[in-house]
Amino acid sequence: MTDKDLTTHCGIYCGDCPRYKARFSDMCADLLQEFERSHFSELAKIIATKNDKFEKYDDMLSLLKTINALKCEAPCRLGGGRGASCEVVVCNKNRGIEGCWDCDDFENCGKLDFLKPFCADAPIKNLRAVKKYGVKNWAEHREKQYPWM
Repeated sequence: MTDKDLTTHCGIYCGDCPRYKARFSDMCADLLQEFERSHFSELAKIIATKNDKFEKYDDMLSLLKTINALKCEAPCRLGGGRGASCEVVVCNKNRGIEGCWDCDDFENCGKLDFLKPFCADAPIKNLRAVKKYGVKNWAEHREKQYPWM
């Protein structure tokens, strides 16, 4: 996988994203399979009569399924992530551009606002780096994608 493959249209680097090939998603899938294989739900019902935390067993299963679904099998550029349904990808395709870095208005584009809670201003800084260094060479200059990492 090249840096270009791992560069999203919006300035995120898939290689830094916890969702890309996420081990935690695989672990959730394994745990769900083990619960199913062992019919753990039946045991949980019995335990719930003595331990009220087990009353939330179905909620826990739902959360595990939701976490499992977060995994991206491929970088956004290669069809993973939000892919064809992503407003940014659609915009780039409609404009005939490779990524937001090719747009003169990316610094003020509202289509990137959905990233702010996750990435703060890293995508904008990364788009500037892609514009400056090119899509094949920008990655070594990228910003820390998630503030908590």
